[in-house]
Amino acid sequence: MSILTGMRVVESSAFVAVPLAGMTLAQMGADVIRFDLPQGGMDAKRWPVTRDGQSLFWAGMNKGKRSVALDVKSPRGREIAQEIICAPGPDAGLFITNLAVKGWTDYETLSARRKDLCMVQLRGDRNGRPAVDYTVNPALGFPTATGPKGSQEPVSHVLPAWDCIAGNMVVSGLLAAERHRLRTKAGQFVDLTLKDAAAAMLGNLGIIGEVQVNGQSREKHGNALYGAYGQDFVTADGRRVMVIALTARQWKNLMRVTGTEVDMAYLAGQLGRDLMQEGARWQSRHEITKVLAPWFAARRLTDFASDFDRAGVTWSVFRSFAEALAEDPDLSTENPMFREMDQPGIGRYLVPGTPFTFDGFGRDAPRPAPVLGQHTEEVLAEVARLSSGEIGKLMDAGVAMQGAGSLRLAS
Repeated sequence: MSILTGMRVVESSAFVAVPLAGMTLAQMGADVIRFDLPQGGMDAKRWPVTRDGQSLFWAGMNKGKRSVALDVKSPRGREIAQEIICAPGPDAGLFITNLAVKGWTDYETLSARRKDLCMVQLRGDRNGRPAVDYTVNPALGFPTATGPKGSQEPVSHVLPAWDCIAGNMVVSGLLAAERHRLRTKAGQFVDLTLKDAAAAMLGNLGIIGEVQVNGQSREKHGNALYGAYGQDFVTADGRRVMVIALTARQWKNLMRVTGTEVDMAYLAGQLGRDLMQEGARWQSRHEITKVLAPWFAARRLTDFASDFDRAGVTWSVFRSFAEALAEDPDLSTENPMFREMDQPGIGRYLVPGTPFTFDGFGRDAPRPAPVLGQHTEEVLAEVARLSSGEIGKLMDAGVAMQGAGSLRLAS
């Protein structure tokens, strides 16, 4: 039994945000049914892939879901998809998508079948233009403020941050809509755009005000923490660490463990600033760094790592993905979120379950992503309520496909 056991969500999606939303719900116990084309959709071969071409992306984004392979380009395939989306039941009638098509998966059409349908649709921008994280991010200015100080080239980060945020906003929107339905018995259409998810954060973080009120467009500051003190340093053994002093407590801890209280007090007097204030630390970041850099340059990582942890310093070491996996116990089965799992078509490797823990509910182990079309027959029988004869005819006609024993897809 999980926190969302009994809830059924239907997903029609590609890319990151909506698949992430479906996976988040599935890992909390919801029965998430995704539609797939019999030949595989846009994500079926998305990189990263294994040496023999199996998509690690697809396997990662679809853990714990059920896959129904339907030719939704055919009239009968679309009709069955609508029946699954709008199937009866108090915990059904929940639909998330970023692939809504006018005439068969738009809210107007679907709500005519089920008036209390709750649907969340993620679009590109409010004008109907397509958008992905890698177009939204540069459009709003973040790459011009990212990268080494003084550099002129924009730097787009590798993390699809707005997809990740929007995916969890899809979850929030769906749960809010379902709560509204529980209270009023009325359906709800939730419209969200990827660009608005990002633009809202532009304002929420104070960046819009920084431009309009202060007349400043933020420049590149390298790895420095804007508005307080945070800086990277190279150690004697060539490792790079990030040290943060955002709060007064963090600043005190850093000074104490590095033995720089006297030096920083002298520096504060010379500059005429109270370095207990985070803004003053930001203004004095270059001078602070000059004091701290020799301390790190004279020591190996192992010389101070334990001392930093005992003293409550907020810090981290820079790692590659491979180094993080090799060195960080939080990326191992020591962390109860992770399990070694066999994924059909790929093999055994480390995968995360839900990051949430709920009081009174055990943490469920992650479940494999489905083989393409793995659950077609059972969903058509259980949810669409088709007879075995009807299902057989659909499969003979190529409208539906039952998954085989791996994720290998037609080229």
